[in-house]
Amino acid sequence: MFLRTGELAGDLNVHLTIDGPEGAPAFLLLHALGATGAAWDSIAAELARSYRVIRPDLRGHGLTEVTQGPYSIDMLARDALAVLDALGVDEAHVAGISLGGMVAQMLAAIAPARVRSLILCDTGLAMAEPSRFLDRASLARAEGMALLADQVLPGWVTEDFLADPAAHGLYTMLCRTDPEGYAGACEALSVADLSDHAEAILAPSLVLVGDQDQSTPIPMAEALRDRLGAAFTIIENAAHMICTEQPRQVVEAIHRFIGAQAQADALTRGLTTRRAVMGEEFVQHAFDHASPFERDFQTWMTEAAWGGPWSRPGLDRRTRSLITLAVLATLRAEDEFKGHCRATRNTGASPGDVAETLMHVACYAGIPAANAAMRIARAILPDHSGT
Repeated sequence: MFLRTGELAGDLNVHLTIDGPEGAPAFLLLHALGATGAAWDSIAAELARSYRVIRPDLRGHGLTEVTQGPYSIDMLARDALAVLDALGVDEAHVAGISLGGMVAQMLAAIAPARVRSLILCDTGLAMAEPSRFLDRASLARAEGMALLADQVLPGWVTEDFLADPAAHGLYTMLCRTDPEGYAGACEALSVADLSDHAEAILAPSLVLVGDQDQSTPIPMAEALRDRLGAAFTIIENAAHMICTEQPRQVVEAIHRFIGAQAQADALTRGLTTRRAVMGEEFVQHAFDHASPFERDFQTWMTEAAWGGPWSRPGLDRRTRSLITLAVLATLRAEDEFKGHCRATRNTGASPGDVAETLMHVACYAGIPAANAAMRIARAILPDHSGT
């Protein structure tokens, strides 16, 4: 599909591919210099099972409009941001490789609230030997892309992968890239240094690098990792274009990283909510006195219940408190019922609210269950007037 970015990005005509279910979390994939969104084909197919995958061709690449160079990393990042705006995407996971990785960093720096996580593949804060990109820009404008493609491809993939159809596809992408678009992006890379922007990047980050990458070698990736405090994975048997050469390893690394972030976020969110409802002392006691046998259960319960439904915005805490009391009364879970009765002082549920709830329990779950819960509530709640 095609869209126009609007005036903030120069009303650029952008080609992009979108895969995956509508309404799923968005995942923006940004390609390398001289490639297109198709370089992510294998990874996009896997991610689209769970995400709405958005793959634009960068300015001057693929079927996206070519404008006169030089370009800048900031310009390309604002193009990507304009694509998200045009699609109505508030936030996205963002992955970028090589040039796309630098664009992803800049996007995360200028619009931190829009980036849920950042996956940076075979990239850095600045490129090694930046002057070589000025040479490439001159060569592209003077001779076209065929000679450059012959020079670049052997650095993109390992020797064993050169005969693979996907490697031939990368070669075709290079040959078909508009020389001016390629040169403009080369000029952006020749002066790009994102060191001053690193502190503005707030998204949890993962740095990936091929074990045989000579364009952005492992020490460069390690420097990026250290600057961002990022997670780090070396992709085996791969050179620069890991998204094409080893897509399975890359997808597995992405899933591990985002899964770990989601779990950590759920635990943090769950602890905050559980403490607010049950009280700091109650929660601390629960963890301090958990045996090795039950410690994992306490963590899981905090993530699943307190980081899940209890933290959702659809119902306020008073309502959730009363629903919980009704269910616990029905189950005759006396210890849990006592704890949540005491917690009503934090949720805004009054003794009168509890009494009304237990009357509903009596109607729909039986008088004996409600009567037992009423006796417990009467002993705990400070006021039994029903007001």
